[in-house]
Amino acid sequence: MSTSGGLNRVAVVVNTLSRTGSIAYTQAVRSLTELGVPLGTTYPLRDPARLVETVRAAIDDEHDFVIIGGGDGTISSVVDVLAHTGVPMGLLPLGTANDFARTLEIPTEIEKACETIARGKVVDIDLGLCGNNYYANRASVGIGSNVATAMSPKLKKLVGSLAYPVASARGFMRHRPFPARLTFPDGDHPTKEFNSLLQVSVANGRYFGGGQLAVFDSGIDDSTLDVTVIKHGNIRELATVARNFKSTKLLETDQAEHIRTRRMRLETTPNMPINIDGELVAGTPRDFSVARNALHVVVPQDWVDGG
Repeated sequence: MSTSGGLNRVAVVVNTLSRTGSIAYTQAVRSLTELGVPLGTTYPLRDPARLVETVRAAIDDEHDFVIIGGGDGTISSVVDVLAHTGVPMGLLPLGTANDFARTLEIPTEIEKACETIARGKVVDIDLGLCGNNYYANRASVGIGSNVATAMSPKLKKLVGSLAYPVASARGFMRHRPFPARLTFPDGDHPTKEFNSLLQVSVANGRYFGGGQLAVFDSGIDDSTLDVTVIKHGNIRELATVARNFKSTKLLETDQAEHIRTRRMRLETTPNMPINIDGELVAGTPRDFSVARNALHVVVPQDWVDGG
């Protein structure tokens, strides 16, 4: 399905407090108008807390397409509203990492992102579910939660794309190992017990954490979640983890284990916070599942899911 033709009212919702939001909003409205996109109401938001209610209002006001401008946190906030509505989403990547845009091969340049919206195609993609909370990229427990805590707006503004490696280093240094139990309701894997872990991550998207690849053949439309367990160890083993933390090479070592599944329950001792696309919004124990074809989104005409 192409976005060319068939649209009546398109809403534009931009988080103008994101790194380049204010300038991007003006540029996007101009470009989209020049490209013939039939804009309805446009919303330059200065309060990110109003994102969800604004997107919901745009849908209630019978906009048949919603363009979202912001980073991965913005996307994660609004997919709960857009999931299973059939209202397509266009994306203006304005964040620090833009992992969701990277997965979908959407250009980060505003002019080219607008061209993708005007001339791209609409596809259905999966979302992850952490309890009842939809997410686009990844949920994690352990180091990932520490990274979310270290990833302050001040750090993002100060070092830009380097914020993720800096926050990751801080998260790694602050981490304490924990035990976990993973169970699989569909019976596709036996129950797994771990005594000492650094992290459990549950990826839906192909990329997360500033360009980190979940698994070499991961996809966002493959009906599954990619679970990665990273184990604690001695000094030498921890050095291996630190050296390969941002690479799929870690999965080739004894310090990590990959599990592909549709449903999983995660229990930890003690209960721990869960980082969902950069925000701490839930805690263990929690059930994870894949929401098949939950979101309609515009991608380039030549996009093919990595999985």
